[in-house]
Amino acid sequence: MVFVYIEIGENNRVAEVSQELLTKGRELADDLHTSLECVCIGTGLVGIENQIVPYGPDKIHVFDDGRLFPYTTLPHAAIMVQLFKEIQPQICLMGATVIGRDLGPRVSSALNSGLTADCTSLEISDFDMKVKNENGDFEERHYENQLMQIRPAFGGSIIATIVNPEHRPQMATVRDGVMAKKVVANHKCEIVRHDVNQYVDDADFIVKVLERHVEVAKHNLKGANIIVAGGYGVGSKEGFNLLFDFAKEIHAEVGASRAAVDAGWIDHDRQIGQTGVTVRPKVYIACGISGAIQHVAGMKESGIIVSINNDPDAPISQIADYKIVGNVEDVLPKLIKAFSAK
Repeated sequence: MVFVYIEIGENNRVAEVSQELLTKGRELADDLHTSLECVCIGTGLVGIENQIVPYGPDKIHVFDDGRLFPYTTLPHAAIMVQLFKEIQPQICLMGATVIGRDLGPRVSSALNSGLTADCTSLEISDFDMKVKNENGDFEERHYENQLMQIRPAFGGSIIATIVNPEHRPQMATVRDGVMAKKVVANHKCEIVRHDVNQYVDDADFIVKVLERHVEVAKHNLKGANIIVAGGYGVGSKEGFNLLFDFAKEIHAEVGASRAAVDAGWIDHDRQIGQTGVTVRPKVYIACGISGAIQHVAGMKESGIIVSINNDPDAPISQIADYKIVGNVEDVLPKLIKAFSAK
């Protein structure tokens, strides 16, 4: 069984990352010829299945209690651990969100299971590995239908494939926007409503949230059709003014690489990549971006990628559909002039 934790936000809106993971979970479950199940934990969840069923689960486990929203660690972890002991899933997927990063490791630790954070790809495959037997000798062992958990490692210098052959569930977190979501037409799903009191104790509710402040994101990078992104090659904070002028001309959003954010040239909430937001616009224009693995992980699914760089051999050119060789400060004014003329 493949299992997805459904994250529920304000006004009982299912997080997009959960819908994306249901789509990926459906794909993995079909590869394994098994079922896809998920869990919703919250308050006032009547009708919550309408946001979930279209993405392909075979069964939804619902835990509805007035004490379960907003999220606190202990009751959610207790429910997940007990439920997993009952249904014993092969795979569990969670969003690499604030909640997922808190809940995932606690569930994994309680079940003595591995967890891979911030995966950029998930696949089912066989593999061979040398393991030490009871005599202390190494022998080749074949594992079938394992979850390949793929993510950048060692500061983004390599792409690592991580496997967990001996323990279950195989757990992975995935960041918002990494997977594409897709609706399954006319899908049927079983809904099971559980008695929360059979899974939690009063002690699990020792932490109470007294006050919450929710702030809406200032920028809509994820929903933008066109993104103009700048890297360290832009040169300065003032250099980003050119990007904003160009973005205004073509009705785009402005993003940035981590190098530009770390240099203090642009706000952190515009950062794209492994430690920022993941985007998939129709057009992505990379200005002065070298193309480090961490950045590429956050934009490689873009429809058309245009690179503006004075280095024709920069790594970004390997995935770019179009390359403009030149300095950003020379190229962008010409593009602005060309677009404004039309």
